[in-house]
Parts: sequence; C-alpha cells; structure tokens
Amino acid sequence: MLNILVTGSNGQVGSEIKALHGDYPYNFFFTDKDALDITAYEDVEQFCQEKNIQTIINCAAYTAVDKAETDKESADSINHLAVKNLTEISKKHDIQLIHISTDYVFDGKNYKPYSEDDTPNPNGIYGRTKLEGEKAMLQINPKDSVIIRTSWVYSSYGANFVKTMLRLGKEKEVLGVIFDQVGTPTYARDLARTILEILPNIKNEKVEIYNYSNEGVLSWYDFAKEIMRMAKLDCKINPIETKDYPTPAERPHYSLLNKSKIKNEFGITIPFWKDSLDKCLKMMGERK
Repeated sequence: MLNILVTGSNGQVGSEIKALHGDYPYNFFFTDKDALDITAYEDVEQFCQEKNIQTIINCAAYTAVDKAETDKESADSINHLAVKNLTEISKKHDIQLIHISTDYVFDGKNYKPYSEDDTPNPNGIYGRTKLEGEKAMLQINPKDSVIIRTSWVYSSYGANFVKTMLRLGKEKEVLGVIFDQVGTPTYARDLARTILEILPNIKNEKVEIYNYSNEGVLSWYDFAKEIMRMAKLDCKINPIETKDYPTPAERPHYSLLNKSKIKNEFGITIPFWKDSLDKCLKMMGERK
C-alpha cells in the first residue's frame, strides 16, 4: 500500500484530503507544522525514511497575502525554502511530490486564460515566494512529480471568502465587493479528489505544471451575490472597484486558468463553480 505524507493537513486542501482519505487505498500520514516542521530538512528526511513515504502531497503554504508584504522571511521559508527541502528529499529518496501553487505567480494583466507555459510575473511577496518554490522544484526535478496551480480556494474548513461572506451577510444589510477582479473559485474538495485520483497515473521524467480551478468565469462580486442567493441572506451586495478597497498586496485583476492540460492528460471532468458552491454550502448546513 502506498504511503503518503500530507503536509499542511489542517489547511483547506489538506483537511479535504483528510475527509476523503477513507475512499482511497492508501496509507496516509497527516502532519501540520507542530507535528513536522518542513523547513527542517533532517526532520523531514528522517520522517520519510522511518515511514517509508512514497508520495508527498504538499498542502503547506504561507497564504496571508497582505501580511507577506512585511513578513517576507516567513513567507519565503514556507513557500520557497521548505519546498526546496521537500524536493531535494524527494529526489534523493525517489519520492513522488505533488505541490500546490497559485494563480498569484501571474500579474493578472492577461487577456485570455493563463496556460502553464505563460511567463510568470508576480505582483507581491506571496506570489514571488510561491514562484521561487516552483523554480526550486523544476530545477531539482524529482521524478513523477507535479506542480498544481489553483485559485480562489474555499472549503467548509479554514478561513476563506465563502465563510467571510456568510458571516458578514448575517451581520450587515449592505456590503461592497470588488467587481474588477476576475477569475474562478476552487472548491478545495474538488481539488483534493482530483489529486488523489490522478496520483497513480502521474508518470513523468520532468516536473510538470498543471492548472486547476472550477469551471466558469466570474468576479468576486458575482461570487458574493451567488453566496447570498444560495444561503438566502438579505444582505445587499454593491460592486466596488479595487482602488476603493486598497490592500498592502496588489491582487491580479485577471487570473483565469486554462485547465485543458490536466483535463486532457488525465481524462478528468471539472465541476462548474456554482455546482461546487452548492455542495459546499450544503456541507456547511448553509444552503437554504
């Protein structure tokens, strides 16, 4: 039976893998930063050897986008140096590595969905440190390993946009939500299931990059409107521009991801974003 290490297992994608793991014939080891510090090379190597780890799914990340602007060292440690550690260990011990990255490696100035071959140009520290992690993985190049870029992740676990909207929708009568940032949400359970299903079919000599998000196109405003509609909350959503809601880190205005590669190579079907939101809200008991 395949021994799989899941790092960052208390995050959104890690928690969804944990929720689904009983459906798959693998032996899982779920860790967080307290159980296994992935910035400590020797600790990770020892863990992998003792448990005979054959696959690592790296769900650990520093995702506080605005905080990263003033906390570069922590962001780099987790998003870049820890990924380098995992990659070197994977290469040395012939371990498969599946690493989750982000649409923030792009500047959001494209006019068509980003493909895996488009040139990254991150706007801020978070995107830059995630890109450095990708570069380390591509350079070290462990066999049968992949990078999966995703966007706008939400789940019934952890903190995310859906939960924030539900909370504010119950507290406020009116909310302003940005309409000039366009992309697609990703239900973490869909991504988790995809990872577990494609994992045995990943056979490549060089690290490959894949894009994954749900299907469809929308703004944060559209997303908020649909959350309120499905949850039957009376909160009015007003569209606002990014310039009216300044943040320390610049967000990509356009972060649509082209998923043709992962769909064609693994024969998967990706759910439409509204269908996945519906499932998540039902899971949370918020679908009215």
